[in-house]
Amino acid sequence: MVEEGKHRKEEVMMMARKSDCMRWIDHQVETDADLKRKVEEYLNEMMIEQKLAVLRRERGMTQAQLAKRLGVSQPHIAKLEAGRAKNIELRTLCRWATALGAKLTVDVVLSGGARKRKRTAA
Repeated sequence: MVEEGKHRKEEVMMMARKSDCMRWIDHQVETDADLKRKVEEYLNEMMIEQKLAVLRRERGMTQAQLAKRLGVSQPHIAKLEAGRAKNIELRTLCRWATALGAKLTVDVVLSGGARKRKRTAA
């Protein structure tokens, strides 16, 4: 019982440290325009890959089945879904979305959130 309470206290302290760390990271991102741009680019890339991975699972497809449709290997799909692929071409994303019965939409948005231009590819 005492050991369990000690473990819980350590978890709470760890969460507090993570919270302090996240506040520091938030401050760094907000005060460094270049870092903010890089973080936003990376998060946008991850969001597309995550949406396609979720869509694959919702369609009841395995990575191997999707790979076969695209003519690539299953490890290639795993790498794409994990965000480990660099410089993914729009053509690749379009083929990926189409293989899942979806379409890819590319949207250009001003930093302030105002919509500038929208283009649909598929």
